[in-house]
Parts: sequence; structure tokens; C-alpha cells
Amino acid sequence: MTPAIQRIDHIHVHVSDREQAEAWYRRVLGFERIPELAFWDADGGPLTLANRERTVKIALFERGGAGKQPAVALEVEADAFQAWRRHLKQALGHAPELADHAVSWSIYFADPDGNGYEITCNDYAALAQRLRACP
Repeated sequence: MTPAIQRIDHIHVHVSDREQAEAWYRRVLGFERIPELAFWDADGGPLTLANRERTVKIALFERGGAGKQPAVALEVEADAFQAWRRHLKQALGHAPELADHAVSWSIYFADPDGNGYEITCNDYAALAQRLRACP
């Protein structure tokens, strides 16, 4: 049995010009920047936008040309995150890399066609404590 998933957390969207894309998402969908995630918008990181209720989030990555495909991030609780790490290690034959984003934790993997997935936990402190106890 696979571990639980709470919801889709965000979707990675690759764009040629983030400023133009941000203006389009604001005008067409009403999405705005998430101020507390603005620090990610450096060194090629994502510009994260959300609807007013913050129930739908997108992470805009500026990429020239083709290559990268969109990715779907699935949100889980801290206990489920650890279960997903174990499950993916067994299912994929290797442990996905753990990423510390300073406000969330993530692991990344792809399906056989290269479609990206991210398991993310936004309960940073709780997961950090679990990771220290059981890396």
C-alpha cells in the first residue's frame, strides 16, 4: 500500500519569460506572488504564484527553449513523507535525493516518460525533527 497524499501542492511551469508569465497569470487567473516564498526567486529558483485562497499554486521556472517538462508536486504530512522515502527507494530501486528548501522538504522523481513528480512536506520543523531522529 502506498503512503497517503494530502493534495496537489503546486505545479512546475516552465516559461520563457517569468515577468511576462507572471503578468499573464495575474491578468487571466488572478494569481499573485506568495511573499514568504519570494526568496526562492533567486539563482534560477521558482517564482511561486497562487490564487487568492492559496488552494492552487504554480512555480514558474524560466527556461530558454525546450527540454524541461512540467512537474506536479504532491503534498504529504511529515510521517507520510518518511513513508514515501522508503516506498520510492523500494519502487525505484534507489533513494530519491532529499531537498531542504528552508521552509519545506521535497524528494523528486520521474515516471518512465520523464514526467516529473515531487513529494513535498510543508511542516518543516516536524519533518526536520524526524529526519534528525531517523535519517
